[in-house]
Amino acid sequence: MSGPLGVAGLRIAHLIESDGPGGAERFLAHMASALQAAGASNVAFLPADGEGWLERELRGSGVAIEHFRLERPASPACARGLEAAFRRHRIEIAHSHEFTMAVYGGWACWRTGIPQVVTMHGSLYYAGRLRRRVALRAALALRGRTVAVSESLARRLREDLWMPASGVAMISNGVPRVTPPAPTLREELGLRVTDRLLVAVGNLYPVKGHRHLIDAAALLAGRHPALHVAIAGRGAMEGDLRAAARDRGLADRVHLIGLRSDVPAVLGAADVFVLPSLSEGLPLALLEAMFAGRPIVASAVGEVSAALAQGVAGVLVPPGDPQALAAALDGVLSDPQRAGELGRAAARRAAAEYDISRMVRRYVDLYEEALGRRGAVPRDAAAVEPA
Repeated sequence: MSGPLGVAGLRIAHLIESDGPGGAERFLAHMASALQAAGASNVAFLPADGEGWLERELRGSGVAIEHFRLERPASPACARGLEAAFRRHRIEIAHSHEFTMAVYGGWACWRTGIPQVVTMHGSLYYAGRLRRRVALRAALALRGRTVAVSESLARRLREDLWMPASGVAMISNGVPRVTPPAPTLREELGLRVTDRLLVAVGNLYPVKGHRHLIDAAALLAGRHPALHVAIAGRGAMEGDLRAAARDRGLADRVHLIGLRSDVPAVLGAADVFVLPSLSEGLPLALLEAMFAGRPIVASAVGEVSAALAQGVAGVLVPPGDPQALAAALDGVLSDPQRAGELGRAAARRAAAEYDISRMVRRYVDLYEEALGRRGAVPRDAAAVEPA
């Protein structure tokens, strides 16, 4: 293998069960595109009946697309189709995401004699049934490597799947650095210069904690009468969140702005970025907010505390506690000097630890281990060119 990353000509399959605008899907788009730019040959295996978001993200990257059909509760045809496609593309290593594709990808890898790397992003879908835990444990044991995106998730996997400490590696997520366009969200929302804007980015599911953010905003309404909240994302809770804002007298100050393709610009408009999640691995939106230099208030879940240097690069609060969230936000909003210091600390931390080049470098090292080629890869992380 040659080239700065040592991946020129390597044929890599990337497998994921869903293709909507979520964190795991965005991870795959970043990873496959960066590897393609470094000279590898990548094939993304996506659901045939999906919504097509991830395929659109990969358009123009050079990454090939294959589709699979997954029937419930088990799909031997899907497994056979993956095996055939692996052989057709002469795949050398597979990188699968979350439970379902770890299992199906593991079967196809076993049949074709190639290793598999599995990244678990935080879903505990496997945990509820012993049969799923056994299936995942078997898949992870077949000539491959397992990665968790946070230490807490790595510990949970080891406990749930009866794996040794060495059985699960932890690799932090990374994101590409981008030059954000001029923020226009404030004008879009009709905000005045004196209005303050909290921004959260995440699909509208209970685990993202947006309801607690609305509760916290209601607690702050008296002290900060010009405070607005913008939540970027989509999901089943949209109606419930609108009702919660209306019930708290915040209907004109809570803005559900939907799925956005201009997240850097949305972040650039924020006075404070808020991550009120109840559970996370290492969310990409947090890393993007750090690169954007936004002051951050976030729940202390998953790898968030480590990303924010245990509170040095952002304010940490207990998950599911609107009072604590409101107090933390009040402290940042009331102290512009502290807010600026937090934003600068977040940007420094992001540049040092969470650039995509570091993440890709670590995964390539893991690919090399799985392929038995460890030691042939240059160690210069700076050689990676983000997509």
